[in-house]
This record gives sequence, structure tokens and C-alpha cells, in this order.
Amino acid sequence: MSNNENEQKLARNLKPINVWALALGSIIGWGAFVMPGNTFLPNAGPLGTAIAMTIAALIMISIAFNYSYMINRFPVAGGEYVYTKESFGKIMGFICAWFLGLSYLAIVPLNATALALIGRNLFPAVFQWGHLYTVEGYGIYLGEVLLAVVALVLFAFLCIRGVGVAGKFQTFLAFALVGCVLLLGIAALISPAATIENLTPAFQQTASGDINIGGIVAVIAVAPWAFVGFDSIPQASEEFNFSPKKSKIIMVLSILFGGLLYIVLNTITAAVVPDGYANWTEYIAAAGSLEGIKSMPTFNAAETLLGIPGLIILSIALFCAVLSGMIGFYMATSRLLYSIAKDNVLPSAFAKLHPKYKTPYVAILFVMGISLIAPWFGREVLGWIVDMSSIGAAIGYAFTSAATFMTIRKYRDAGAGLKINSVIGTLFSLAFVVMLLSPKEWGYGGLGIQSRIALVVWCVLGVVMFVVSHFKKKKA
Repeated sequence: MSNNENEQKLARNLKPINVWALALGSIIGWGAFVMPGNTFLPNAGPLGTAIAMTIAALIMISIAFNYSYMINRFPVAGGEYVYTKESFGKIMGFICAWFLGLSYLAIVPLNATALALIGRNLFPAVFQWGHLYTVEGYGIYLGEVLLAVVALVLFAFLCIRGVGVAGKFQTFLAFALVGCVLLLGIAALISPAATIENLTPAFQQTASGDINIGGIVAVIAVAPWAFVGFDSIPQASEEFNFSPKKSKIIMVLSILFGGLLYIVLNTITAAVVPDGYANWTEYIAAAGSLEGIKSMPTFNAAETLLGIPGLIILSIALFCAVLSGMIGFYMATSRLLYSIAKDNVLPSAFAKLHPKYKTPYVAILFVMGISLIAPWFGREVLGWIVDMSSIGAAIGYAFTSAATFMTIRKYRDAGAGLKINSVIGTLFSLAFVVMLLSPKEWGYGGLGIQSRIALVVWCVLGVVMFVVSHFKKKKA
């Protein structure tokens, strides 16, 4: 092997604990701290959410088994793109990568702008200055934009420095995140402010008083978005310094820890009800019209349990979740772009590795450049893109599961159980796509009109990108 070939190899610096932290940090983000008040409890209630997230985690674990098989067969950067291309050809590979890339890319600026939300809700005088304009009712402030810009630039260069540095920092953030959430969980168990009585009713109910089954299904439907991040593991598989066979247990543990953190935060939120409200249903219904900490049910629960220290603990957990999400999706998106570029589907510059750190620095800088646009449009517009990016994750799961079936059939190196599991994973993934595309009135997580328009635009851009790249290759 020539020195030039060595220069084109990604550095193998990721240990198992780093990869677990990479996945968990990508799974848990801002949403885990706000969804109890605006999605989980309003739809399913405390026990209903616990059941829904358990089911969602089991579905994701089933799909993770398919990923594990494919990682061992193709331990290279690119993950789903490589699996799909090898099984169904480059066109299908591009379609998978195009939608998956959106899912990854959208979450980088989502986490960066979440830093401004932390400041807006906890320290409004620090960054909420220099009002510029308003987009869809969301005020854009120069201080918040600069905060997001600094974070995006800083973490881009951290990721360029290499997976060794980023992986260690990611591991620290993941342990701090888990530790802080578990501290709050322990506080809820021993504090008189959190009671079992506050968790009733256990389920959200319909107008007729029945359990809202549709609400539980709606929570399950967000699984592609809630657990997107465990699939960052195959994107980094070329940088493992250990056997790919360990990827299965790493993915399972990241999903289990992610599901546990979602359930703990949601249960704490429901178990703590401010004075003046009979139960969590009354409080959650009124929270949107309240001011200060009480308008954020999970933050209110932390402050009620432990006072200012509780608020600090939750803020640290949220801060770690946001930062680890930025690192995770910077790495996942750049490795996906790197893999596609090596196949000449994207400009070859994306496949360039840093001469010293052996990271796809052009791809990372591209992700940074695109992400720097988002803070100027605000969270409402970014939310439209993030909502429809859930479809991208589900499409990636579907292609990987289908590719697993095709690969097993070709090589005959796995038992009937995994083959059946690949079919199950494909069907579940397609079910997620159908639920996400269903009319919002059905209550199963359907996309709003703005997200549907954004999805159409993304599809058109994909067609244009593929035609242009195909034309250039023919011309060459």
C-alpha cells in the first residue's frame, strides 16, 4: 500500500465507549427536555409515554440488529448509503443518502440554535439583545445569532481536529448528561414534591374518557426523530479501533439509555405539579400561557425538586445534550458526504482528508457553512425542516433493513431469524414513513403544510443534484 493510499484513510481512533457516547449524544438533544410538555404528556400521559417509548426503543433495537449485520459486512464510512448502493445500485443509494443527509444536517443547526433557547429561558438578558427582525413570530436577536455562530464554528474545528479529541469530549458530555438526569430522577424519588398521585391519570384520555390509543401511537411515530443518532455508529465504522462485532451491543445500549432518559424526564415532569393545579393534565394545558420557569414543565419540575441547584443540574444536562448532538451530527453528516464523494456523486473535494488529522475537513466545513444560515431564520422555520427530516431517518432505516435482507440472501451467512428481522425492520420503517406523511388531523405525527413544502423542495433539489452529477460523469 502506498503512502498516498495511507493518507486517504480515516484515522482509527474511536474506542467502544466513544462510539456509545457518540450515539447517545446524538439521540438525546433539546427535544428530550421540551417534548414532555408539548408532545409526550399531551398525547399519551406519563404511563402512556413510557409504554410508547419502550415500544419505540424495541423497534429501534430490532432495526439496530440489521445495522449491526451490515456494519460487519461493510465496515466503512457511509453507512446506509454504502449498504443501499451495494444491494440496489447507485440510484437507490443516492436517494437513501439524500434523505438521510437532510436528517443529519438539520440537527446540527437545531442544536446550535437551542443554545439561544437555553439563554432565552434561563438568562434572557445575556444573549437576547440586538433585535433584528421577526420570522413567523420568532424574534431574531443578534446576540443569539452570534452565540449559535460561535458554537458552530468552534465545534466544526473540534471535529476537524480528529475523532480522538472529539470522541473524548463527547464521552465526557454523555456521562455528564446521564449523571445529571439520573440525579434528578433520584431527587424525584425522595422529594415530597413528586408523588405517585400526581401521575394520574396515567394515560391521556379522549373526550369520552377512554385511553387515547391514537396519542400513544403518535408518540411511537416520533421514534425515527427521537432515536436518530444510533445510526451515526455505522457512519463512524471506518474509524473504529475495535472489532465491528461490538457494534451491536453499543447500539443496543445507546438506544436503551436514550429511551430511559426520555422516560425519566417525562415522568419527572408529570410527577411535579405546581400549586393551584389538580393534576398534570391541568398544568400541561395551561403551561403555554404561563410565564417564566412555569411555562417550561420539565424546568419547573427540576426547580421544584431541588431549587436553584435542580435548575442548574437540568441546565447542565441540556447543555451537554445540545453540544454532544452537534458533535455527533457533524461527524455523521461529514462521513456520509465523504463516502458519497468517493463515488463521484458529489464533488471530489468532499472526499479530501486533512493531511494531519485525517478527517474529511471539507465536508465538515460545508456542514458548518450550511448550518450558519439557519440561525438567521429562527427556530420556527428550522422546525419545519426538522419535522420533515424524520422521514429521512425512516427512509434510511427502511433501506438498511431491506439491504440486510438482500445481503443475507446473497451471501447466506446469517440465520432465518435475522432474515425475518430484516423484513420486520423494513415494514416498521415504512410504517413510520406512512404515519409521518399522513394528514396531521389523523393525530399520528403527520407533517404540517410548511414541512410538506420543504420536503417537496428537497426532493426537487435531489433530482437536480443527481442529474447534474450524472451528466458530469458522462461528459468526463
